[in-house]
Amino acid sequence: MRLYLRLEWGALFTDVRETLLRKRLRAIPMTLCAVALIAALQAVQRTGRGAGLVEDLGTVRAGIPFWETLLRTPLSLFVPAPGLPVWGALAQVLLVFGIAEATIGRARTLAIAYAATLAGTSYARYALAVGPHGFLSLPAELVRVRDTGPSAAVVALAVYVALRYGAWCTAIAVVLFMVAEAVCVRNLAGYEHCAAVTAVLLLCLAERLIGRLAGRARRPASPADVGGERPSGHRAGRRV
Repeated sequence: MRLYLRLEWGALFTDVRETLLRKRLRAIPMTLCAVALIAALQAVQRTGRGAGLVEDLGTVRAGIPFWETLLRTPLSLFVPAPGLPVWGALAQVLLVFGIAEATIGRARTLAIAYAATLAGTSYARYALAVGPHGFLSLPAELVRVRDTGPSAAVVALAVYVALRYGAWCTAIAVVLFMVAEAVCVRNLAGYEHCAAVTAVLLLCLAERLIGRLAGRARRPASPADVGGERPSGHRAGRRV
């Protein structure tokens, strides 16, 4: 068991520990701000006037215009979802955002979080457009619900970091759990989590393809290429 944990999470644990020991809380300033913002928005929306303010500025619903969705999405990520206790959102963000910020950096963490959240809200708009009988759709009453919270971003970041560090079992487990959630509990959150996972898997695939192309471009030329001659076993554009 210890060997498995070392193989699966050893490199990730080492990087996170070294970063936190070296920089301490300066390693995760965005994560701490996100936790504080979630707590603040939860406190505000529990007041009479604050609830309306949070609704107008940070609540996304599938029926509102898309331009308004784009404006509200950044804040909606930090508005606690109605079906999740606020301590759950705080714990998710502190753990997953913290690990991501300490390993892949602040800018990439934030970019993936927003991309995953936007992918989820885009699914809701798709489901509303194609109707309840469309491919991978949901009934309208399940789609028009309030759409907030960091869970889609948390899932996407967990998969992304796991794949970056070769923690394949962890990544597969998260993906399978999200699919099982969508199948067993038919609600908007489960389907949005699958949309977020799909988006981050496509991102990882694109990064790998770009990395391979860049590696080929940087590869030094062989002596045959430099001399302008090719062995007889070569074909145009391909080395045998």
